[in-house]
Amino acid sequence: MMRQGRPTTPGTTGSETLSTFSGHRGLDHEEPLIFEQDAQGRSGVDLPAPANLPNRLGALARRQPIGLPGLSEPQVVRHFVRLSRKNYAIDSGLYPLGSCTMKHNPRLNEKLARLPGFADLHPLQPISTVQGALELISTLAHWLRALTGMPAVAMSPKAGAHGELCGLMAIRAALDARGEKRNRVLAPESAHGTNPATAAMCGFSVDPIPADARGRVDLAALKAKLGPDVAAIMVTNPNTCGLFENDIVEMAKAVHDAGGYFYCDGANFNALVGRVRPGDLGIDAMHINLHKTFSTPHGGGGPGAGPVVFSQALAPYAPLPFVVDQGGVFDLAEFSANAQGATPFGRMTAFHGQMGMFVRALSYMLSHGGDGLRQVAEDAVLNANYILASLKDEMSAPFPGPCMHECLFDDAFLKDTGVTTLDFAKAMIDEGYHPMTIYFPLVVHGAMLIEPTETESRESLDQLIYVLRNLAKAAKSGDTARFTQAPHFSPRNRLDETRAARTPVLRWRPPPP
Repeated sequence: MMRQGRPTTPGTTGSETLSTFSGHRGLDHEEPLIFEQDAQGRSGVDLPAPANLPNRLGALARRQPIGLPGLSEPQVVRHFVRLSRKNYAIDSGLYPLGSCTMKHNPRLNEKLARLPGFADLHPLQPISTVQGALELISTLAHWLRALTGMPAVAMSPKAGAHGELCGLMAIRAALDARGEKRNRVLAPESAHGTNPATAAMCGFSVDPIPADARGRVDLAALKAKLGPDVAAIMVTNPNTCGLFENDIVEMAKAVHDAGGYFYCDGANFNALVGRVRPGDLGIDAMHINLHKTFSTPHGGGGPGAGPVVFSQALAPYAPLPFVVDQGGVFDLAEFSANAQGATPFGRMTAFHGQMGMFVRALSYMLSHGGDGLRQVAEDAVLNANYILASLKDEMSAPFPGPCMHECLFDDAFLKDTGVTTLDFAKAMIDEGYHPMTIYFPLVVHGAMLIEPTETESRESLDQLIYVLRNLAKAAKSGDTARFTQAPHFSPRNRLDETRAARTPVLRWRPPPP
């Protein structure tokens, strides 16, 4: 049973804060920087200099120490283990970040990705030695086409933003083939920030579309902006407010009637997989974050994979390379001359894509099956709506009705409390939770976006709900000290984040003697 009321932790008794002689808190150690532990001459490995060998470095030979710290092997191991205990991870608790799909990653997928033949591939191996890998890519591409209802897929893009670039480059190639110089891309104000950035990178101007009172694209405003210079629209569906764009079919028809293309940001495909085929909605191109929807969810800077599915209209312009199945023998189409009549716009990357992500994604698909993937979406949507229904009487939801895979709150419930969205998020750290996404989407004031994913049990959701309800009640009751100085129990307390961003200290220097 979740403990109710004000939390207590080792090291505190009521309002009195206790300190320790060592600076440690229980078994969590106060850990200095690795450079602060430096001891000259100490090393985990000590090899004698080879005798009678000529110096082949010439002027590049090292003349002075390079500043690496000297530590023994146990010191190095303990340092990084202690740091790892300060990390929050999906293996230690629920990750409520919205639009990030931080869900449990089945270990089966990791095991398969490490199999010999997948883990040790070299991109320049002869085609005859990588037939299994090419068959896996071809099989994964088949699943992606089936799940999206799209006839073609480019597997080489390496992340979502890379996939957006791929989609817009295909759109630009199609427009060039039509001899049309359309230069405007429509993007909802709630779009992911990479959408307008990608359009600008491709040489398009970006025209924003406002949202209506329901948090969805204003259809009348969209139609008013259509014209002969519109190349495409970029829509995230479900959108960044966690809502399904239920006018999407009419939006696609309006854009197509105006001669433009429909690009869909597939970052939130986790809510639709197995239930809705984007191709049936009129979409021409959509990237799929394999590292979010189909395992290895995500963070740490990569690696990722962002295949792009294409409609019949854009399929001929998909980039090189792509896998060709010649009666059970697989080859890579590397050049336009062997692109089977297509006119690819070029290539996105030096090689084919991220093999580790391909193995993990196909493992995820095959282990779930078609019915299991449908349940992924259903459970993700159910969990988000369970949180929304359980909290909307204490916290404030900006839009009426149910949500999709993530639920959105604003800061209206904090009005006149002296507590901000940031304060509320910092207080969650004291309660053992990584904060939800805050201040995004920008169209909602003081936004708090929660995505529980499908992998959380009702018990773990209930614990989060109890904590958030308790925090909301505390803020409304005037317990501002609990929030404005939070977090109290983390290794470091509230930092000056503005100063840290503007004047970062990126290099440690020893104090003067």
